[in-house]
Amino acid sequence: MSQRLDYFKLSPKASSKYAEFSTLLSKTPFLTELAHLVTLRASQINGCAFCVDMHVKEAKIHGERELRLHHVAVWRESPLFSDRERAALEWTEALTVLSPHGVSDAIYNSVREQFSEQELADLSLLVVAINGWNRLSVAFRNVPGSADKLYGLDKAGLA
Repeated sequence: MSQRLDYFKLSPKASSKYAEFSTLLSKTPFLTELAHLVTLRASQINGCAFCVDMHVKEAKIHGERELRLHHVAVWRESPLFSDRERAALEWTEALTVLSPHGVSDAIYNSVREQFSEQELADLSLLVVAINGWNRLSVAFRNVPGSADKLYGLDKAGLA
């Protein structure tokens, strides 16, 4: 499977602005504790091999425990996540796989118990951002690991 086209080269201004948007979110202090879990879970749901690969490596570089990374796909059954992390993962799933009736009041209210209004807004924008990247990578078949050196992911030691 080969990459179809390089959207960064073909649409550099829009791609750069989108990357800036994502970088801004990733530097939000509150999100640093949850971003790896959220981006990994959305990427798993969307079947984005490039992003799953990237976010596992980023998480490992930033000290995330390997077992927790394996458990992200089964977070509901795993005892390894806090209530706040569970809420973030639930919100990620709700915004990634939209139901025909939107996000239920039950999910919204459950998640709001864990996050302030500002935190929920920032978390939602992070989910929007990763879903966009997933769709681009899936559409254009970005090859997992192909940007490791560019993004410093080779430091994860997961070749």
